[in-house]
Amino acid sequence: MPAFVTSLFARRVLTTLLASLLLFFFQYDPACAQPPYAKWGRLAMQETMKKYPHAQIVDYLHVGRTAKTPTTSEETFKLLLQEGNRRWALLVHIEFENQTEHVVQITFEESA
Repeated sequence: MPAFVTSLFARRVLTTLLASLLLFFFQYDPACAQPPYAKWGRLAMQETMKKYPHAQIVDYLHVGRTAKTPTTSEETFKLLLQEGNRRWALLVHIEFENQTEHVVQITFEESA
């Protein structure tokens, strides 16, 4: 086999290998990506800790997003709180403007 054919083949193999390695090392890692509601979940927990400073948040659930008005949406989270022997669920509703993400209001709803 002529040397230029072997050299061409070797270059193609090396180019393919290099491209594969670059894709492997710089690939998008979905495990590191945050869901779109993560910002609102952090805010829900921060505001809950302010309102219930002696309680611990023992569980967290994103309930979902709903459209409140044509320009605002609401993220809802269900937090399980515990203070001493008392354990209760708390719904946290965060209404915000869709364009600016400015918080309109945060409401809390306790349940047993």
